[in-house]
Amino acid sequence: SVPAPGLTRAAHARRAFVKLAEPRVLADFDAEDFESVWPYEKDYDFKRIDESADFNFYMEPRFVTHIDDGAIAALTEYYRRVLPEGGALLDLCSSWISHLPPEVSFSRVCGVGMNLRELEANKRLTEFEGRDLNVDPTLPYGDSEFDAVLNVVSVDYMTKPQQLFAEMHRVLKPGGIAVMSFSNRCFPSKAVRAWLEADETGRLAIVANYFHFCGQPWTQLRALDLNPLNAEGLNQARAAAARRGDGANANPFAGFMGALGSVASADPMFVVEGRAVK
Repeated sequence: SVPAPGLTRAAHARRAFVKLAEPRVLADFDAEDFESVWPYEKDYDFKRIDESADFNFYMEPRFVTHIDDGAIAALTEYYRRVLPEGGALLDLCSSWISHLPPEVSFSRVCGVGMNLRELEANKRLTEFEGRDLNVDPTLPYGDSEFDAVLNVVSVDYMTKPQQLFAEMHRVLKPGGIAVMSFSNRCFPSKAVRAWLEADETGRLAIVANYFHFCGQPWTQLRALDLNPLNAEGLNQARAAAARRGDGANANPFAGFMGALGSVASADPMFVVEGRAVK
């Protein structure tokens, strides 16, 4: 294809590759994939090492990222593809950054989180509220207000997931998407026991169960590996391509493709998502 104006052949190749890369579908869930009854016990699976009030734990702001740059870039790229421009978003367990694509505008971005200083620092939020969803999972919004509900690396801390996922369904518009993303990092003292005792595949199943057993219908329930979108590997490839030169005879994929093996060393990034049926 012909490079866009102002782009070298290598830069054009990088852009084309990003467009071609797709998340890896790990599972498409249907009713037969689930047990007949809720498979968890409240007094065991949702216990935590630290049962003290969550507000105390999150009292001091943490202006850090809890996943690496590559995982963040992969999530942002996925948001770029699935979140409707101009839509209304709800960011649950929000913090000082929401990982939204900077060039995409949204009509409304509401944040619900634990630390008001972090929420105040989040420039993408149009409004926010401090709330401990483990005390009160009720969401302070009306029915069918949002096009998407997001939760980044926090679903593992939820102790009342059935109630919360039912609320997510309530505030979503018909066909609205809920995107639960997570990696392999957490505060182990605050993660629920079921999460700590599960491997990565088990954690995908845990979140899928939260959707399935919340008492509300979802469609297109699936688990994804966002690693193919991990821009950390693409950035390393860009540097490698620059070192090899962008001359007319240079292979635009040389170095760029070879560096993709480094993606595997970055933080993994998974999504379990579903769309509300109403």
